[in-house]
Amino acid sequence: MWGKDGRMSNAEDIPSQTADGHQDGSLAAAGSGGQIARHYRNIKEHAETYPYVWGSYILVYGGLGFWLTYRWRKLRRTEDRVRLLQEKLRKFVEAEQLTNSAAVTELSANSASLTNKPPPSADKATK
Repeated sequence: MWGKDGRMSNAEDIPSQTADGHQDGSLAAAGSGGQIARHYRNIKEHAETYPYVWGSYILVYGGLGFWLTYRWRKLRRTEDRVRLLQEKLRKFVEAEQLTNSAAVTELSANSASLTNKPPPSADKATK
């Protein structure tokens, strides 16, 4: 359970000694797996002892997680929409440039054919 210093303490934290004075090797042999199991058991006991504290943790951090997930997904959708609009705008600009270049080519062809024709006043003078 929780001690006065704010740390979790348990009877299992103190290794037991056998009658001949040697420490019980079960904790030392267990290694990190035993520490993890002991830590999990202490957390479980604390959660059973103080369910409202853990409920508030779940509510606050769970709500924060849901909100972050919602904002992340909304950001991703917005980025996808912006990419789609940029692609449409790029295609539109390319099409407009092709149309403008075709119009310029057509105008230049018309102006070239107009320069080859004699002026209308010259036709009247020769007749």
